Amino acid sequence: MLSPTPRRRTPRLTAAAVIALSTTLLAGCGGSGGHDGPAADGKPVTITFWGWAKGTKEVVAAFNASHTDVQVSFEEIPSGVAGGYAKISNAVKAGNAPDVFNTEYQQLPDFVSQGAVQDIGKLVPTELRNKYLPQAVELTTLGGKTWALPLDAAPQAFYYRKDLFEQAGVTVPRTWDEFRTAAQKLKQANPATRIATFFPDDPSPFETLAWQGGAHWFGTADGAWKVDIDSPDTRRVADYWQQLIDDDLVRVQPSFSQQWTASLQKGETAGYVGASWGAGVLKSSLPDASGKWAVAPVPTWDGTPASGMLGGTTFAVSKDSKKAAAAVEFSTWATTTPEGIKARIASGTSSAYPAAPELVPTAKAAFNTDFYGGQDVYALYADAAKSIRTDWTWGPTMGATNNSLKDSFAKLTGGGTIAQADGTAQQATTAELKNRGLKVAQG
Repeated sequence: MLSPTPRRRTPRLTAAAVIALSTTLLAGCGGSGGHDGPAADGKPVTITFWGWAKGTKEVVAAFNASHTDVQVSFEEIPSGVAGGYAKISNAVKAGNAPDVFNTEYQQLPDFVSQGAVQDIGKLVPTELRNKYLPQAVELTTLGGKTWALPLDAAPQAFYYRKDLFEQAGVTVPRTWDEFRTAAQKLKQANPATRIATFFPDDPSPFETLAWQGGAHWFGTADGAWKVDIDSPDTRRVADYWQQLIDDDLVRVQPSFSQQWTASLQKGETAGYVGASWGAGVLKSSLPDASGKWAVAPVPTWDGTPASGMLGGTTFAVSKDSKKAAAAVEFSTWATTTPEGIKARIASGTSSAYPAAPELVPTAKAAFNTDFYGGQDVYALYADAAKSIRTDWTWGPTMGATNNSLKDSFAKLTGGGTIAQADGTAQQATTAELKNRGLKVAQG
């Protein structure tokens, strides 16, 4: 059985270090002045917005119906890892980016280092900043500058089929050792059933598991970036999931694919290691399974509650937008008002856990939990949110890191390993930092 390795104390990457080490960080960034008052003809200011999060169309519709000074023109784009980030980056380079767009926390430093977004600090008063979870504010603030407004936190959770667990006599696992035992029992009870899925096309779940396990992928040392992707803490997580794959205890399938959905529908996959937003995904993907699913805290190495943040969305204003004030007005409404969160959750497709804690009761009331047998899923998310580790920092080259991991994970069914992927990602990330003219610590 695997047991936790002692947690290492890694120097924390301070927000100021992001600016100090990224010498080209602010190159090309526009200001955040509010030069977007009412149009001369008296018509409302129209801003363009790109995003993909569940319930977004409903949010835009509700905003447009309740506002006369600002209107939003929305374009739905692929999720970030499915091509959305490339589309945004290309639009920024071409000078035709939307005024505001969604980006996950992990991608925000990359966009900042590219000069793709603008500092909106002058438009974010202290009272607005104080509405959000400290962890969310921390991830959207770099070098004392505000680069985005957070929509949701995304604590981890484990979703499972109650009936399949009961039939196999499996207790919901609290630790990763128990998770492996549960996987074995499920497979013994029904050789076609697996406990969960490893997504080779999306490195985010693995990164979050490393975060939960105490790894620190980025830090600073003597004025240089320190990259520690291939660390002992990460290797522990990699070896654990590799063994699950080698022993055929989990599936390896593309994330949210027809293949994955079909395996859930057939009961061939009995669980999903996801995040708070996963409740909406399962509910909308598996309408015939209502009442069969439940949510539990994600397993941890020692049974003590701990979580990373799997995804989580922010609203960032593109560097060339001349309508920053209107973009922030919309983003503020979407992230801090009961009307905004209700429009998103009431769509039935979103179970976002608001980054503004005062909106949790609104989200809870808006999300129909019949699919989960009436379980109070938001109470579970609230506990999980408290356990999100605060000692994690995303690096400024996550695009290169993610692409490397994804390319390596694609080889898992052909003999490649997760540990090898970590080593390759370490090299690719270091190379990209140097390519951007950033100093990298040795060793």
